[in-house]
Amino acid sequence: MSMSANINAAASAGPNQKAVSPEELLLKAPRERAFMTGSEAVAEAVRRAGIDMAIAYPITPQSESMHLTGDLFAQGYIKDYYRAENEFAVMAAVHGASLGGGRVFTATSGPGTLRAMEMFPVWAGSRQPIVCAFMCRGVALPPSIQPENIEMAFLLDTGMIMFHAENSQDFFDFILAGYAIAEQSEVHLPVGVFADGFFVTHTREVIMLPPDNIKLGEYNPDIAPIPPFDMEHAPMQMVRDPLLNKCNFVSYAASASWHQEVLAAAERARKHINKYMGGLIEVENPGADIMIIASGIAVSQSRDAIRTMAERDGITAGLIKVKSIRPFPAAEIAQATARASAIVIPEFNAGGWLAREVMGTIDNNSRVIAGPRVFGGMSLPGEVIIDVIKKAAR
Repeated sequence: MSMSANINAAASAGPNQKAVSPEELLLKAPRERAFMTGSEAVAEAVRRAGIDMAIAYPITPQSESMHLTGDLFAQGYIKDYYRAENEFAVMAAVHGASLGGGRVFTATSGPGTLRAMEMFPVWAGSRQPIVCAFMCRGVALPPSIQPENIEMAFLLDTGMIMFHAENSQDFFDFILAGYAIAEQSEVHLPVGVFADGFFVTHTREVIMLPPDNIKLGEYNPDIAPIPPFDMEHAPMQMVRDPLLNKCNFVSYAASASWHQEVLAAAERARKHINKYMGGLIEVENPGADIMIIASGIAVSQSRDAIRTMAERDGITAGLIKVKSIRPFPAAEIAQATARASAIVIPEFNAGGWLAREVMGTIDNNSRVIAGPRVFGGMSLPGEVIIDVIKKAAR
């Protein structure tokens, strides 16, 4: 039998998976150890997500994850899959598939994110529960494929919910939790799950996986605030109706009210994030005089710095791991830093977007040390964080 015949036979047979609730899949099902890369963890999440359609376009370091997703299509785990012409075409086609009532998935990186930028607020404005994995990388000249998460700064105000994975375990869990949260009728927004490229995507580590013979129950588009392909209600009516676009008053009034609803929907996601992800933040050593606030791989580097300082220097520092970037955990961070005299915010980007977010939500910003920051693929050794903390301690 030819390879194509084998693939077609596997797809027609399909896997034997039992549909379960998000609670069962994420919180109750027993888990077993597995040793894999972050890209493989993405594929394992897709295997259990009950995807209707996945659309791909290759870009480093995302390519492997969507290649593996294509293998899952061949094995019958996904109903439809193809490679589009470019990243914008991917995001437009995913949008169409979601408008039709399907559960969809895709992924991109760096310049791919920028090329597709126009579609992300369209996803949010049309209230589509799309889950997209972003493997963050450099986007500036000279060209770099190395880890850097500056693209997250560009997406902060697109209306999508944003989660930042520290490691492969987070990457797996946050993708599945993304569907459970996005598909709530009171939320119904796109979810971006971000990981720092190469550090996570190409590094093998032990993660805990639920059985692969269970999957999320089917998505029910009938509970959506926007019925599938309904051209008679906002926002599709606003897009379609030229009279609306020609009337400035009606146009800005409708757009403004709809933007407020998108922001409100993200706020309504908080209780579901708490349920499926254990909160928007995690805190270690609460009440410490010096607190580190970090997201993504900077959390792992901060853990190493805290451990080294405690053992070698006798200095205790606390850690706030930020899991949800949108909605942003302003109240949680304010409470966790209330007693801190210094707040250190290490980042893997040039702009310091996390520091800006924190400084916009807490009192007494003179406590904040916006850094250290590295970019262009540079590493962030724990010693660099320790040096900053020691200066803060003095």
